Amino acid sequence: MKQKLMLAALALAMAGNAAAQTSPPPPAPPPAAPCTTCGVVESVRYVEEQGQGSGVGLVAGGVVGGVIGHQIGSGRGNTAATIVGAGAGAYAGNQVEKNAKKKSYWVVAVKLDSGSHKSITSSSQPAFKQGDRVKVVDGKRLALLSH
Repeated sequence: MKQKLMLAALALAMAGNAAAQTSPPPPAPPPAAPCTTCGVVESVRYVEEQGQGSGVGLVAGGVVGGVIGHQIGSGRGNTAATIVGAGAGAYAGNQVEKNAKKKSYWVVAVKLDSGSHKSITSSSQPAFKQGDRVKVVDGKRLALLSH
């Protein structure tokens, strides 16, 4: 009886060992390809560029200022008021034109995993902050990567 029990135990052990040997381990997933457009946000900054005057505001302001200055005073005072009004109007008109043409935008600087740098501009404040991991999409947009 003891021999039968030992033979049965030995048969079970061998069957278990054979079953363990026949099932191959699951294949390892292929290594992920490196992301060439991924990186870390280095900075987010607001940029405001002063507009350039083309001369239209200068001339228009000078004419309006001269007309208004001419309405003030009489004689030699009238001439002086016209000159001062034209000068002040020209300056004001030029400044108004520059302010109308000024540009403002946001710049996000990204250091890519490859070591290169990329700057992305946006007209609205981006949702990214320094240290965020991002991916450059189509060379002009950023997507936040999960941590």
